[in-house]
Amino acid sequence: MMLRSIESTFRRLTVPVLVLGMLLASVVWTSNSDNVSASGNEVVSPLFAAFQSEPLSVVDLVEEVNPAVVTVHNLSVLEDAFGSEQTIQQGTGTGFVIDEEGHIVTNWHVVSGGNEFAVAMFDGNLVEAELIGIDPRDDLAVVKIDSNEVLDVVTLGDSNELQPGQPVVAIGSPLGQFTNTVTSGIVSALNRDDFGGFSNCQNYSNLIQHDAAINPGNSGGPLFNLDGEVIGVNTLGLPTDMAGLPLQGLFFAVPSNLVAVIAQQLIQDGQISAPYIGISQSFLDSGQAAAIGLDIPGGIFVASVPFDGPANEAGLQEEDIILQIDGRQISLQQGLAAILLDYLPGDTVEITFIRDGQEQALDLTLGTLPQSILEECALEG
Repeated sequence: MMLRSIESTFRRLTVPVLVLGMLLASVVWTSNSDNVSASGNEVVSPLFAAFQSEPLSVVDLVEEVNPAVVTVHNLSVLEDAFGSEQTIQQGTGTGFVIDEEGHIVTNWHVVSGGNEFAVAMFDGNLVEAELIGIDPRDDLAVVKIDSNEVLDVVTLGDSNELQPGQPVVAIGSPLGQFTNTVTSGIVSALNRDDFGGFSNCQNYSNLIQHDAAINPGNSGGPLFNLDGEVIGVNTLGLPTDMAGLPLQGLFFAVPSNLVAVIAQQLIQDGQISAPYIGISQSFLDSGQAAAIGLDIPGGIFVASVPFDGPANEAGLQEEDIILQIDGRQISLQQGLAAILLDYLPGDTVEITFIRDGQEQALDLTLGTLPQSILEECALEG
């Protein structure tokens, strides 16, 4: 299938809404109550406790979480030939407030290319925002507004608890205009990793597949369970297959457990600390492998090995075919990027590979993804 990243709606302020609508044919979908404890002689009713644990209705859920869902505006300040500055809107996406300090999670591609940012709150107030950090690999970013502007926050749930068939609700700002639009659906599948993203930019892995409709402008928006917890960040959609035939109901979200880790890193350090093998690579699927006489479900073809990276130090060479990491087979369903999510820089892994038709193994100590690569990703965006 032909995958395109959900893109934020790029439009100048003077472009008619009709033109934005036409982008749909070529642009992929862009973008608690406190626990009550008994004290003294107070008794918590078992019936009340049971009621609290019941899933929210969609209406109640939306009423509870909507004030924390925002629209993110990506702006650029340009200077014309006469030296006057002009602010141009590059695009819009969605985000959600995760703490009282004003940190907002969104997609990297929503903020990419901008040098100023603004956030439209649920009450219509437009406030300035500061870019805190980006993660092109996982298509995540954090911006921040003044804490005095925070209307409400939402919590991140445990995406490991999700099950196919579970109801979910998406909230976002399609086209950047229809703010806080609500759609609902179910979790269609988990751990989707067959997107062909094998560069250091946007290595989508372990995504949640769902069918809650999203459109350009939904990028970075929250996907909720019926407990009112964010269990994913809406990021991808498949609008057509390889033949250009339209598809329906294929939407994908970054799981909340990964979002929690990345958001914390961005807030603390302004950048991610990701494991790095140090190769240029391309994916080899089972069909391609069979064409060269290999009976394997998939692998990574090593196109080049930079001299100063972990792979070179460990002894990997060009044209090696990596099969496994610590015994975990690389395939369309479990790509290299997905496997590496379970490791940290400095961890040592055993790499099983094929060289000159012979299966071999070596130990490799993972490095840290260089900041220069992330900067290159930002330029690509």
